Amino acid sequence: MNIYQTIGRNIDVTDAMRTYAEDKLQKLDKFSEQIIDAKVVMSYNDRVGGQPAKVEVQVNVANGMVRAEERAVDHYAAVDLVVDKLERQLKKVKGRHEAKRDNAKPVEPPPAPVEGAAEEEVEEPPRIVRTKRHVLRPMAPEDAAMEMDALGHDFYVFRNLDTDAVSVIYLREDGHYGIIEPA
Repeated sequence: MNIYQTIGRNIDVTDAMRTYAEDKLQKLDKFSEQIIDAKVVMSYNDRVGGQPAKVEVQVNVANGMVRAEERAVDHYAAVDLVVDKLERQLKKVKGRHEAKRDNAKPVEPPPAPVEGAAEEEVEEPPRIVRTKRHVLRPMAPEDAAMEMDALGHDFYVFRNLDTDAVSVIYLREDGHYGIIEPA
């Protein structure tokens, strides 16, 4: 991977921080020869408590992207954590691509999240607090499922290559996938 973009939010990214992140990201090359570039966003927020340093990394690969973010006490530790997470995700993506290429049995999706986590009472009605923009690339539903798993999401919006319609693929409770398409 040769192209990096490092951005600082609420901090000035030093040359040492930039070099450290680039050196660590070089380690990911062995997991995917299809890495095109990476965008690293480092931010600092001392109001969040014990983990004020945050590092977000988006790695663009030939058929999509892999994204991870981590918090730590400093940016160097956060870079280490986020690279470890990206490494696991890229291993999954590489395994799925090899399985697809070899017409082997696909890798099983991760188990559904464990229920029973304590729910907090919400006093105010829910509201939209974040908007994300997403480029809808034409792809097969199988590729959208791989992209969704690589991102660690429960759903993924894409343009279906077969129907040219905007579709949503989602992970069902039974571990299989479902697709929502417009009527």
